[in-house]
Amino acid sequence: MPTPDARERILGTATRLFDRHGVHAVGLQRIIDECDCGKNLLYTHFASKDDLVVAYLRRCAAGWDALVAGVRAASPSPEGRLVELVREAGVRATEPGSRGCALRATLAEFPEPRHPAHRVAVEYLVRARARLRELAAETSAADPDRLADRIMTIIDGLYANGPIFGDDTAKAAVAFAEDVVRAESR
Repeated sequence: MPTPDARERILGTATRLFDRHGVHAVGLQRIIDECDCGKNLLYTHFASKDDLVVAYLRRCAAGWDALVAGVRAASPSPEGRLVELVREAGVRATEPGSRGCALRATLAEFPEPRHPAHRVAVEYLVRARARLRELAAETSAADPDRLADRIMTIIDGLYANGPIFGDDTAKAAVAFAEDVVRAESR
């Protein structure tokens, strides 16, 4: 029976499963079984698995937007915001069961540029880079774009290595970000 929260319940179940196992490894039947929603209800809210994957990726991208907004509010200095962003990315990347950045992982699963999941992941990464460049432009860096790209590279490394090496990677990434921000903001 459709309920007002059915779409959210389905998307929440899919998010949990996709985050844990990857998009290709999880079939719609597994989502239906774990959500206990029925095939018709799932297809009422998501016409295909691709539609469900796109909704999942948009949810993940919104998490990045919320992270950036939280960092803006929490840190008074522009330089501190970039370091805090790396710190928070480290927390996410080293959580138990983390497979790194869901959008980067999904991009690897969908290499075809015309696939909707690929397009959403690329749009997210382009937007994430633009947000970093906005934050870096608020610092005293002589070349804010270079600073932003370096911070993005640190974050990429966190998502690649954090799930494997845990807190050591997160601590090293934060220290590296502090060094980069200090060197670029002289």
